[in-house]
Amino acid sequence: MISTKKHVQQLAALLHQKGINDVVISPGSRNGPMINTFVGSGLFNCRNIVDERSAAYFAMGLSQALNKPVAIVCSSGTATLNYAPAIAEAYYLTIPLIVITADRPEYWIDQLENQCINQRGIYSNFVKKEYNLPLEESETELWQAAREINECLNAAVSGKPAPVHINVPLEEPLHDLLDEEIPATKAIDTKESVLDINKASLNKLASELDSSNKVLILAGQQNPNQELEKLLVRFIEKTGAVVLKEHLANLKDESFCGSVDTLMAAILADVPSDFQPDILITFGGHFVSKALKQFLRKNKAGQHWHLSPANDHYDTYQSLTEVVKTDAITFFSQLLSEVGEKEQEYLHRWKNKENEVNQLRDKYISESQFSDLKVIAEVGQSIPENSVVHLGNSSPVRYALIANWPNNTTFLSNRGTSGIDGPMSTAVGYASVSEKINTVLIGDLSFFYDSNALWNNYINENLRIIVINNGGGNIFSLIKGPGESPAFQQHFFAENKFKAQGIAHTFGLDYLSAENESELKDSLTELYSPIRKNATILEVFTDAEVNTKTFRGLFKFVKQ
Repeated sequence: MISTKKHVQQLAALLHQKGINDVVISPGSRNGPMINTFVGSGLFNCRNIVDERSAAYFAMGLSQALNKPVAIVCSSGTATLNYAPAIAEAYYLTIPLIVITADRPEYWIDQLENQCINQRGIYSNFVKKEYNLPLEESETELWQAAREINECLNAAVSGKPAPVHINVPLEEPLHDLLDEEIPATKAIDTKESVLDINKASLNKLASELDSSNKVLILAGQQNPNQELEKLLVRFIEKTGAVVLKEHLANLKDESFCGSVDTLMAAILADVPSDFQPDILITFGGHFVSKALKQFLRKNKAGQHWHLSPANDHYDTYQSLTEVVKTDAITFFSQLLSEVGEKEQEYLHRWKNKENEVNQLRDKYISESQFSDLKVIAEVGQSIPENSVVHLGNSSPVRYALIANWPNNTTFLSNRGTSGIDGPMSTAVGYASVSEKINTVLIGDLSFFYDSNALWNNYINENLRIIVINNGGGNIFSLIKGPGESPAFQQHFFAENKFKAQGIAHTFGLDYLSAENESELKDSLTELYSPIRKNATILEVFTDAEVNTKTFRGLFKFVKQ
């Protein structure tokens, strides 16, 4: 049974033809025609999540895991606004969410009608394309709607992926049904253009690389890519270039340089000009390290090439000289055969400094008090091979980038907008279709903020949530400024006295806790026991003042 609404039938037909078969629905009445059609057709994998904010983040994680678009469907009114944080995050992480919102007919807008707001353009800054379906169902309007829907769905995945928004005004009756199949609707396909670099440009780039002794490559946040990793290793071996990456770049080879924050602290205390690049090459998404950005803005590269198939002019380091309109695989595979072999002096300088810093880091952590830093280092040693780790924002993502982890760990984090509002929902969505152990590493405020992530029927037994409960927003103790404010305790740190045990009980998760190093080791053994068959929360209690002292002490120590 499907809805009698022809626009909804067409929308479902086109989604199905383009392989978009996963739909996350939040219950409502105005979106009844979409619910009835998606569920009744039997063509879609429909999931129901009540909280729209959590639902949209869940869909984002699901899309990451499936590597394909996922549709989200909600009712009209403020339900649509609750999607906004996840849509913004998906936009900056280039995740193709298909946002479908039900709406009242336009004649009821601003007329004191229930659940009625102006929904036109509500996500305009964070979607690649948006379209308001017509209300009437004449042949001409159905033809126009099919064309516009095709454009939206193609835009979501072409070039740089991004969310798109389809707003669906609906008149009553909303729940009339037909015992029919979804009608055939013409799908319009698009073909991606060739991203090869032309010969003249290739020769120019190769010549400039050959004449530069210090080439630094920044690999930003991205999904694991073995082909790219192998290319980069070969490029390093031939040119002596340095590949600098954080864990979120998901590059594992030992020839790359990591430990970015501690490495920057040591470099700034040494001779920064020795590490200043002649040529900077960037690709991928965000870097977490503020120190890296400050270093490269102060010690600017002579040239900065950014690789972007979408022609993005990202001048993060205030030295951009060229946008190369291609992807990293095409760039390095084409350039590899054109550049000559070079000395490894610049690479050795970076690797020697990294080895020195890592030894200091390990010594410092082993001798430090029980703190967030020690907790996350211990988690890195205990996590199973071939795991997925979802890093919460604020302090967890920064601590985690300092620690060591198994080489085959996959790292994910909502670093598009870096908010604390949806990391757990995103992880739950990802874990729901993953066969690996998925660990969420999250702070206490972020955990409670996003606790509705656990309010659904898709909590997989592979989910492990480690809550670092330091009694508030400890990130504001780590950065300069807020800690010196008279309003710090109440309005920055936002002291938290709650525990996660009640939430674990409410949503049927197992619960473990630890307050010292010995208890932590025992709890981690339990958490990752092969016989554990239920999603579990491990809550670790630390002292905020000790955390701040230990974190700042690490950077002072490596500067020696």
